[in-house]
Amino acid sequence: MAQMGRPRTFDRDVAITQALHLFWENGYDATSLNQLKATIGGGITAPSFYAAFGSKEQLFKEVMDLYLNTYGKVTESLFDTSLPPRDAIERTLRRSAQMQCEPDHPKGCLVALGAMSACSAESKVISAPLAHARALNREALLACVERGIASAQLPAKVDALALAMAFDSFLLGLSTLARDGLSADALDAAVTRVMTLWDTASVAPASAGQPQTEDTQ
Repeated sequence: MAQMGRPRTFDRDVAITQALHLFWENGYDATSLNQLKATIGGGITAPSFYAAFGSKEQLFKEVMDLYLNTYGKVTESLFDTSLPPRDAIERTLRRSAQMQCEPDHPKGCLVALGAMSACSAESKVISAPLAHARALNREALLACVERGIASAQLPAKVDALALAMAFDSFLLGLSTLARDGLSADALDAAVTRVMTLWDTASVAPASAGQPQTEDTQ
């Protein structure tokens, strides 16, 4: 009896991790099928690739699922309402900064970089889960600030949306800094500095609501 098809010579789970690193480094549009085949190795042919993953688009969807359920977990403290809201934000920023500088994968954050690398209409559509993850993080940051106001850790007059967007902009900007080669220590020091936004907002001016009096002595 003739052999039916060529036996697979690669580990599918390993191949998805390899593809993750390639998409993470280059973005969806700039990653070609030939690059994917070369990275996966094992003598994989185009028919074998399509048999294993369906298409480049389907592989990218699997890659996104893997990323969001592993590296993307650095933001999970934002959704933990048992944490004080300031701590929830700070943990996310520090963990994200650390992860983005680790040596065993590309620098930066795929969730943030996906916004910059999605150029074609196709990549924008299939990158929708990354856009959704960014939106969820943005909403969670706002919820943290609103929790801070509700618990009187921040004064009621604080512009919750503006403060949340400042933290969100910093979170997204970490990817550019990491890609430019800044160290984890440098990014961590920047987190310390950006958290003073919360501390400054939490302190109402001593003279607020009080009439000025002259010293008659």
